Amino acid sequence: MDTITLTKKLTMKKQYDVIVCGGGVAGVAAAVTAAGEGHSVLILEKSNILGGLATLGLINLFVPMCNGRGKQIIFGLCEKWVRLSAEVGFDTIPEEWKNGEPKEPTNVRYIQRFSPDIFALQLTEEIVKSGADILFDCIACEPVMEGKTCKGVITESKSGTEYYGCKMLIDVTGDCDVLRHGGVPVVPGENFFTYMAKMITLESCERAVKEKNIYRAFTGISGGGVNLFGDNQPENVPKWSGLTVEEVTDYLVRNQLLVLKRLKGTDRFAREITHLPFMPQFRTTCRLDGDYALKVSDAYKHFDDSICAINDFEHRDHLFEVPLRCITRKDYPNMLTAGRSASGEGYGWDVLRVIPPAIITGQAAAHTACMALRDKVNAADVNITNLQKKLENDDIMVHFPDEYVPEDKTVVIHGKNAVEIDGGHM
Repeated sequence: MDTITLTKKLTMKKQYDVIVCGGGVAGVAAAVTAAGEGHSVLILEKSNILGGLATLGLINLFVPMCNGRGKQIIFGLCEKWVRLSAEVGFDTIPEEWKNGEPKEPTNVRYIQRFSPDIFALQLTEEIVKSGADILFDCIACEPVMEGKTCKGVITESKSGTEYYGCKMLIDVTGDCDVLRHGGVPVVPGENFFTYMAKMITLESCERAVKEKNIYRAFTGISGGGVNLFGDNQPENVPKWSGLTVEEVTDYLVRNQLLVLKRLKGTDRFAREITHLPFMPQFRTTCRLDGDYALKVSDAYKHFDDSICAINDFEHRDHLFEVPLRCITRKDYPNMLTAGRSASGEGYGWDVLRVIPPAIITGQAAAHTACMALRDKVNAADVNITNLQKKLENDDIMVHFPDEYVPEDKTVVIHGKNAVEIDGGHM
């Protein structure tokens, strides 16, 4: 039999105001924010812990949240969670930033390397305190579409195939899984040969004991070691979109065998793997083909519909504003995204996808959805002035101060690509 036909009649199990698909940091931020606005919220997570790449994927770093000159750019829930992560887990916040923004200019950047497992537990606590409903080990498979409006989500779990209804849907799966299955235009990406696991060694344990700091017990071991710019990508290794099961499997098999090869021949009593990533460490699988795509040439520009200001985590000074149009499409009235599936091009996608921007764009997506519900308008058509006031009240910098803009506005990415920036207002 070459083909089969599957039919199943489903009755809606429950109706929600907002369904958040994906429990990474952007998803948790969206769910907590929407629940805090008094809406019924369901967050769906396919794994058993929250945090996505930040926890399951072992990318456990709040990358720089400042301009590299001692001025903080990213606040909101990100600032709260940075401090929260340092209360119970590792505290690697630089001394200059221990008590907030330094009083004097500094080149030391505001970062935090956190315990992925403890932070995952803290995110669960955040969801429970917010009042949002959560389903673990539950895959958001398909949106239920009526034309270009989403009416709900089909899920697969231990309970079988179920249908949950919603008025607004926020896809923060990281891969635009729900949006693209609903016919929303998306753009696939490419991912390099990169894979990092965590391990301990006798030497690292000795160091931890000596310094009385358990963080120092951990070290890393890599499969592919290509950086985010693709330097030295092997010619015989493909770049993966990560959008097919075959690609995901090829990526995992290649990397896991390479890690094993590097372990063989080493003293098995002197080291141990503590964490393998429990999801592919893909950064750019698929993103929304939004009403606007953030580009490197947008550095230092103000956008009338900005929902947050962000900084370049890799290079000093570069500042961006993220338009609402990066997380919406006008022709899909109640479907949004955030985080690493927000709309960006080239390195503009990179500055959007990391943990701090993911958190605050998750907040922004939730406030947009809630405002659209309240005002009975499409997500892309909310009153931007009111939305920006709401975001500022949520401790999000909507527009970066002009005094943070350097005199030389040439943007150089990884020492390769120089872009002359005029700045301006859009």
